[in-house]
Amino acid sequence: MRTVATWEVLSCWVLWAYPFIFRAPHGQKRASITAVWPTRIGLLLECGAIAMAFFFRLPEDQGPGLARLILALLPGPVGVALAWSAVTHLGRQFRITAGLWEDHELVRSGAYGVVRHPIYASLLAMLAATLLRFTAWPWTLVSLALFIAGTEIRVHAEERMLAARFPGSFRDYRARVSAYIPLVR
Repeated sequence: MRTVATWEVLSCWVLWAYPFIFRAPHGQKRASITAVWPTRIGLLLECGAIAMAFFFRLPEDQGPGLARLILALLPGPVGVALAWSAVTHLGRQFRITAGLWEDHELVRSGAYGVVRHPIYASLLAMLAATLLRFTAWPWTLVSLALFIAGTEIRVHAEERMLAARFPGSFRDYRARVSAYIPLVR
């Protein structure tokens, strides 16, 4: 079961990354506003959390246990589905940095109908799968705290810009749809 969970988690990371590398539009030359520092700080914290999940491993002689291995199989496919849907529905709105294009549209379809930030939700799902399969419990908590801190920085930066650009429609959207954890506003 350990091998199955290991291959499933690693395969999901590859499938998760694919739409960002090969399907998302890169190098767009349009006017935009960008929140560079919140993006950099948030990404640094999120990447640190993911690195921690892989590096602070459970001892080999003390595997994760059957229940934890079974749980590790669940979030990865959800993360992959969210990532693919998010990139598909964002289309030309896709950006790595927090910001808005001059002709930006408020996307509310696909995964954006479930959570306002499905890319962060997908990354949280991938992190959860990784933590469950590989990481020692004390480091799991530290990793989650770092990830949530980084994501909150990015979410707040993006939502400030969206609220300024789409005041009424974003307020309504925000009232109806959770940020990146379903049912948590």
